[in-house]
Amino acid sequence: MPVRVDSGRRVETIGEHLDRCGFSRREFLEFCTKLMVAAPFGLALTNKVEAAEVAREVAKARRPSVIWLHFQECTGCTETLLRTSKPDLAELLLHLVSVDYHETLMAAAGKDAEEALHAAMAENAGKYVLVVEGALPRRDNGIYMKIANKTGLQMLDEVSKQAAAIIAIGSCASWGGIPSADPNPTDAVGVAAVLKTSKPLINIPGCPPNPYNLLGTVLQYATAGTLPALDELNRPKFAYDRYIHDHCPRRPHFDAGRFAPQFGVDGHREGWCLYKLGCKGPVTRAGCSTRHFNEVPDVWPIGIGAPCFGCTEQQIAFRVPMFQTVPIHDAKPPDTYAPISAPQGVVSPAATAVAGLVVGAMVGAGWVASRKLGPPSEPDSEREPKKE
Repeated sequence: MPVRVDSGRRVETIGEHLDRCGFSRREFLEFCTKLMVAAPFGLALTNKVEAAEVAREVAKARRPSVIWLHFQECTGCTETLLRTSKPDLAELLLHLVSVDYHETLMAAAGKDAEEALHAAMAENAGKYVLVVEGALPRRDNGIYMKIANKTGLQMLDEVSKQAAAIIAIGSCASWGGIPSADPNPTDAVGVAAVLKTSKPLINIPGCPPNPYNLLGTVLQYATAGTLPALDELNRPKFAYDRYIHDHCPRRPHFDAGRFAPQFGVDGHREGWCLYKLGCKGPVTRAGCSTRHFNEVPDVWPIGIGAPCFGCTEQQIAFRVPMFQTVPIHDAKPPDTYAPISAPQGVVSPAATAVAGLVVGAMVGAGWVASRKLGPPSEPDSEREPKKE
């Protein structure tokens, strides 16, 4: 494996580190296959590239230093990394990247933890990836979030200045999430609202987001020195390039106008569309419908019969009530299927009168025609059923 040299010091590559730690080539290839499907991280390769070529590119890279800060959050974004399997991403992640500071995962605490943070910043100045989990409270100069006698605002400002890039993981860090829901007593906001540096910022929203979205972003930086293409909300396009609704397994029922009226009824159990139960899939961009969590089929809200909550959308999650329906802008059922709702109009009294005259005339004409078309030799009384 090639060896990177950084400031005259020999630096171990990802491939060397995996070999030293006993990871088999088969395990690594399996991981890279999943990474190609879940997070095509821009190695300037064609669609025909094989996992082996991806593995070679990743193995040559230096393990990127990651500093992970926690603010107002539930630690769910970290937990989703620890619950993956086949291969165990929680274990593999710690070998692909160098997590030099993470309050939840590190053994050190107190003064030792603070020294580890500053040592990682000094050793990797200008090169480390800063991952932020959680919202930042702004009220009263941020006193509602303190670590080592520093507010979250102060800590973010200090650590972000020397980072190569900043990743806001989860909806809380991306744009406030649960802490910012009304009435938002701490004036919680996302990283972008308080970040003072001009360093690149990538939002990876979700509650929690798929862990491959983070790993694909970090490994692209490690292998190519670039960041993925972003949408207008600074989200990686590879992960937020589609509406949930476009690839939902219940979509055919939407097209056919079949909607579950309530939870637990036959239509709900048979897979009918959850739109009328408040599903936000038609306005939510995410890959949940095709990239399930923890490599387990149907491990996502709609997969277990719950409506999409819109957790990746800034104006939907924790803003729009769970069971309130949303406007449908881009999704339309085919012409061959029933519409979602029949168009309604107002019928005037004049129109009603005209319709009555037309219907009456048609009924009368039909009766006359039936009299003329009936057998002339057969009296009406004989054609009626006899009463016993």
